[in-house]
Amino acid sequence: MKKINKFLLIGAIAFSSCTKGVLDKAPLGIVSDAVLWNDPTLADAFLTQIYAEMTIWDLEFNPLSGDDYKSGFFDITTVTDECKDGGWWWGSRAFRKYGNLRIDGGLLDYWGYNTIRKANEFIERIPTTTLSDDLKKKRIAEARYLRAFSYFAMVKRYGGIPLITKAQSITDPPETLNPPRDKEQTIYDFVISEMNAIAADLPEMSSGTDRGRASKYAAIALKCRAALYAGSIAQFATVQMDGVLGIDPTKKEQYYTEAFNAAKEIIDSKRFSLYNKLPGDKINNYRNLFTDKWNEEVILARDHNNVPMENGGTGIAYDFLGTPKPNGWGAGQILVPYLEMIEEYEHTDGSSGKLDDATISNRLWTTEELWANKDPRFFATIATENTQWRGRTLTFYNGIIKPNGDVELSNSFNGILPQGNQFQNNCGFSVLKYLDPNNDISTYSNSTTSIQVFRLGEILLNYAEAAFETGKTAEALEAVNAIRERAGIAKLTSIDRNKIRHERKVELAYEGHRYWDARRWRIAETSFSGNMRGLRYVLDYNTRKYILLIENNIDGIPLAFYPRNYYLPLTIPRTASNPNLKENPGYN
Repeated sequence: MKKINKFLLIGAIAFSSCTKGVLDKAPLGIVSDAVLWNDPTLADAFLTQIYAEMTIWDLEFNPLSGDDYKSGFFDITTVTDECKDGGWWWGSRAFRKYGNLRIDGGLLDYWGYNTIRKANEFIERIPTTTLSDDLKKKRIAEARYLRAFSYFAMVKRYGGIPLITKAQSITDPPETLNPPRDKEQTIYDFVISEMNAIAADLPEMSSGTDRGRASKYAAIALKCRAALYAGSIAQFATVQMDGVLGIDPTKKEQYYTEAFNAAKEIIDSKRFSLYNKLPGDKINNYRNLFTDKWNEEVILARDHNNVPMENGGTGIAYDFLGTPKPNGWGAGQILVPYLEMIEEYEHTDGSSGKLDDATISNRLWTTEELWANKDPRFFATIATENTQWRGRTLTFYNGIIKPNGDVELSNSFNGILPQGNQFQNNCGFSVLKYLDPNNDISTYSNSTTSIQVFRLGEILLNYAEAAFETGKTAEALEAVNAIRERAGIAKLTSIDRNKIRHERKVELAYEGHRYWDARRWRIAETSFSGNMRGLRYVLDYNTRKYILLIENNIDGIPLAFYPRNYYLPLTIPRTASNPNLKENPGYN
């Protein structure tokens, strides 16, 4: 091949002298094959380009497939029971949330074979370069990490897919170019075995100019997550298509044990600790966990700069689309939490956070009364009526009760507007997690937030789940209580599967985990189906308190998750181009 259409990072050629992370780079040019592999700097930069393509780490979809790549976690959270899309944005994710996912796909799609091909080629070609032997070993391990992560991203979407570990050529025979699907278990085993093989060849932690590259503990964290997912599939899923979908149920103990041991290795290393810089301020401590870059809890993160991707940067639109008005987009915040998610947040004494419809509807409330003693993570994560943000008060109310008892919905009354400054969709909440209060949000894609790929909080919850499923209830309870103690709520005295899942839903809320968790546990048919509720505040003019109304169907139509949706469709273009690929059940 005389020339390779590979984007190389001109900025990355000099990245060894740059203080920013390796993922804070952008593709700029094309070079020939001969030049590439005979220049150690360019060859090394080629791997950096693969890193740049790995937005699947934190954005959960292929950024090259459309404009939505700028929006961060919005795709992965608005198709769950965590929240709805903000009404004004009827994109592919919203449409497919209501049972409309068909064979044409379009939801969270990721077909990572372009990245895998580049990784395979790098692994085969880098030994011929003049890089030092130590650097070659390290870079090959990194390429294998990126390749394995791509396979993990696909297997959790589609089940078994072709496992290709050699660089393909257009002159290869058809059976090589068009391989059939491997078993789902085969792909999970590959990811786990690759992490076992490369961990020792990677530095324990990435730092300095290598910040954001694969590390030993990032490899163990990927192994931990992959093994936990595999254990769940073995336990709760059904084997179909001769193993292309599903995993032998007798393997669940093996996978859970691997997940437990991987989590334990990270915990026992003492290299990471739960973020606790503000132990006396539980709200801001948890909020700062997601804006304090590369803090002591972070195992792997992806940096972003304030330059849009289309202009050669790595900026995303998370702040612009997520920040409360008027600082963000004039249409308002895109993430609108369901009341069901709000009720998941307990009180600090450990009592249920569920609201009783009859109780809240028979009196006027202040927000202080309504949310008294709520889990600090609620206030850190969620904005609601009277939340303070950037020195001002956010209001979500819809309607004013005038002194004569009439409700005003259209016109201001004695200088008070009929809706609050954040009003939308009769759901009185929005999401604050990961928002940077110091970002002036001057342009669409200028978020500089460092998105965490792996953090110790997840590892502790992985540990708890794997421990419980292998009969180690004491270890499971201890891990969950470590999370709860940091959060500022009462410790549990006993543990079960539902308590672990509940803690995971709250601690990891709006971080891109809930969709995959509900699917691997095979509870999405119930959790992601039906009518979801919202809470409407109506402001009483005389008392400045609120009437609270439960809105029973804020989506307008029921959510619908069908059994076929536990696997995404491969889609017609892919099965048409490779006749050996068989489509997943229910999409034909």
